[in-house]
Amino acid sequence: MSETLVRDQARPVTPLGILVEKLENILKMTQDATVRSEIADALKQAYQLAAGIDPYLEEVSTHESPALAALAKKTKEEPWSKRFSDKATVRQLEQEMLSGHLEGQTLKMFVYMSGAKNILEIGMFTGYSALAMAEALPEDGRVIACEVDEYVANFAASCFQESPHGSKISIEVAPALETLRKLSSAGESFDLVFIDADKKEYVDYFKLLLDNNLLAQNGFICVDNTLLQGQVYLPPDQQTPNGEAIAQFNRLVADDPRVEQVLLPLRDGLTIIRRV
Repeated sequence: MSETLVRDQARPVTPLGILVEKLENILKMTQDATVRSEIADALKQAYQLAAGIDPYLEEVSTHESPALAALAKKTKEEPWSKRFSDKATVRQLEQEMLSGHLEGQTLKMFVYMSGAKNILEIGMFTGYSALAMAEALPEDGRVIACEVDEYVANFAASCFQESPHGSKISIEVAPALETLRKLSSAGESFDLVFIDADKKEYVDYFKLLLDNNLLAQNGFICVDNTLLQGQVYLPPDQQTPNGEAIAQFNRLVADDPRVEQVLLPLRDGLTIIRRV
């Protein structure tokens, strides 16, 4: 190629990111093959269209707060593979698990728009999305964040201390289903729930939220990774167990008369569910 291809060097984990990587690889192949110029030009234009979307969205969306930027930087610099090999974490973690700027800003907007005061997060990782939502809450608002890994819970808590909004967040360290049952027994109810945890348990989370009235009347559920790298609509032989689990979850939600929903192609898929 005559020009340098520039994109985020993190491993692509969204349908768009994977598509951009594949288009880039195809373009590189055209350097070593005899390809008609109109085909090469069409491929270049397709790459430019795909590769430019996320950077442009980042550019024109409200910038993240200094506390969120610092949390993202700290997460990126953490040696997650070493932490797992040293048995500091209970599972293999990676920086790509961070919700990030665009999704964080989207969740903030949902908090503002819905007027939510009580938020439940199922699956916290290092706390980017929890802190983003907390920034949009009034002073008496709260986020209860479920996290199974004590190491990342402490990692997130240290980041929250650097933000004036961190005091709105409390962390429950336990398997998410255990925490949900405990909250249900305590009569808790939430205006907004964000799900980003074990993909094979999404169906169980959803059922508990609705069956046990953990989701308030007229409440909303936001669910991350509902496109899961495109696996949900690719042929079955290209699905991992997680991809199959998310496909089953999406169908369950679509068939449930208690809710209405829309799946947005934001990052790796974000489904907005409203209780009706």
